[in-house]
Amino acid sequence: MKKISTILTTALMTGAAAFLPAGASAGDGVKVEHLGLNNTLVRVTGDAPCLILPVQESSDDARINVLVDGKLAETIYVRLAQSKTDYTVPFDLSRFNGHDVVLDVVANHNRSSLREAKDAVCWEAIHLADGFDTTDTETRYRPSYHHTPLYGWMNDPNGMFYKDGVWHLYYQYNPYGSKWQNMTWGHSSSTDLIHWKHEPIAIRPDGLGYIFSGSCTIDRNGTAGFGKDAVIALFTSAGVSQMQSLASSTDNGTTFAVYPGNPILTLESEARDSNMFWNDATGEWNLVLAHALDREMLLFTSPDLKTWTLQSAFGKGEGEQEGVWECPDLFKLPVADSDKGEKWVLLCNINPGGPFGGSATQYFIGDFDGHKFTADTDANGKIPTKWMDFGKDHYATVSWSDAPDNRRTVIGWMSNWQYAADVPTTQFRSANTLPREVWLFTQPDGQTYLASSPSPEVDALRGKSVASISRKTLGSKPINATLPVENDGICEITATVDGKNAGKVIFTLSNKVGDEVVMTYEVKTHTMSMDRTHSGIVDFSENFPAVTVSPTFETDGRIRLRLFIDRSSIELFGNDGRFVMTNLVFPNSPYTTLSVKAEGGKGALESLKVYNINK
Repeated sequence: MKKISTILTTALMTGAAAFLPAGASAGDGVKVEHLGLNNTLVRVTGDAPCLILPVQESSDDARINVLVDGKLAETIYVRLAQSKTDYTVPFDLSRFNGHDVVLDVVANHNRSSLREAKDAVCWEAIHLADGFDTTDTETRYRPSYHHTPLYGWMNDPNGMFYKDGVWHLYYQYNPYGSKWQNMTWGHSSSTDLIHWKHEPIAIRPDGLGYIFSGSCTIDRNGTAGFGKDAVIALFTSAGVSQMQSLASSTDNGTTFAVYPGNPILTLESEARDSNMFWNDATGEWNLVLAHALDREMLLFTSPDLKTWTLQSAFGKGEGEQEGVWECPDLFKLPVADSDKGEKWVLLCNINPGGPFGGSATQYFIGDFDGHKFTADTDANGKIPTKWMDFGKDHYATVSWSDAPDNRRTVIGWMSNWQYAADVPTTQFRSANTLPREVWLFTQPDGQTYLASSPSPEVDALRGKSVASISRKTLGSKPINATLPVENDGICEITATVDGKNAGKVIFTLSNKVGDEVVMTYEVKTHTMSMDRTHSGIVDFSENFPAVTVSPTFETDGRIRLRLFIDRSSIELFGNDGRFVMTNLVFPNSPYTTLSVKAEGGKGALESLKVYNINK
């Protein structure tokens, strides 16, 4: 392999249909040499920018050492197909243009002889191609207006920053399969937080390990020594141990140069997901690091983003302690309609230990002096546990750095570690939530809480109204609104309900095959629940059927709802984001109807509107 074209990158990142040669086999520019029961060499002898690898999800990972001119360039893990091909993934050869490439494959075939091992379907299916076809083959459940990877596995959003009119979203990414493995930083960019451009991979695993979550910042004064306005990334290098590493970018985050002095921060115990920011009040950099297994956050300071000094720790024995602590964020916000001024918010994502099982985002409200975070307490002197979202599918929530107009804009991973690898998709797995603006409000209990409402850019998704109902009395007979069937039921719904004279108000999403999602406002208990136990396909995990419940943070029996329905998700924002529930759903056919009724008395449907989505 000496010269190849660069078609691959364009085809991968734009989603354009690429070309898969008809009848291609391992003999077309690929030579397979079996060395033993579990070891095979795959030599690239032809010229093409892409090597297509067949995947079977039930197979064990094969370890593939990529040798370039006889030297180890990288190691990847792929579930190479043994008896059937579920889907294929591309390996980018264009990076090695002009060099000899050999894949040294170690695969456990669970076969008793070399002859049986040779029969694995992958050896005939591996082939060269001029590109990789990213045409969406899973429109049934791929979200229409939420960010997803073109293909492969995605989990935590990380490293997000805003610069020169562009929002940059990085994420934990496996480009070689739809299950967790090979952690790299995938990259997408957007000018409006809605339409995303898929960019080339930003940071790949290296000799220190996988590239776990981290953060990015714009080094306005060049304190790290990479130039004024350089983009600096801190991330966790995860090999045998977890260490913190640095990379820099001078092209606005498109490519990163890994710092040769890595790791820059090491500890004697597991710590990850570094989140840094410039502190104007103290004139230095702050870093929050999740001391994962100790269930606490570590707080550091630095003058140059390279040398960090531990100042304090927060959280041991506080909040939810069942699972590991991950993906922190720390920022200051004004308190709306209050004399409390500003407060600091510490986000702490945990897994497991969420209110309804699995992963979730808890948070603490308090004060931060640049060295120490002190959490507010309740009337009993205890630090209360608070949840950012009361659904099952909202995790790893972090914010963009350097957002315009002092905005605090966040996004989360829309899944749950209990079943993320088992959901009924294969070409890709996982999406992000809608972008959200966070703000603080107070309640009669004297506590300050974190609200999150859709970012202003989300308003552009709202199309024409396709159903409108107002001033209706609610009783036991449902009032129905039809969802846009021609658009797979994808829509935004707004509703205002007065339920003070009713026991409960019930909203039901349904389709013609009997799937339904039931959302119930319990007036006396001031709670809202979402029941997805009969929402469609639910049997892929015993942890998926669930009823989630949120406080409504109201006292007058009135709620305002804003619902976003996508092909496989429901995001419910109540009372301007004071309560939120995010849940995945996999209906057997799109939901077609929303019905509303009251039980235990009469309610009033003040307004209900259904809007098309502009994609």
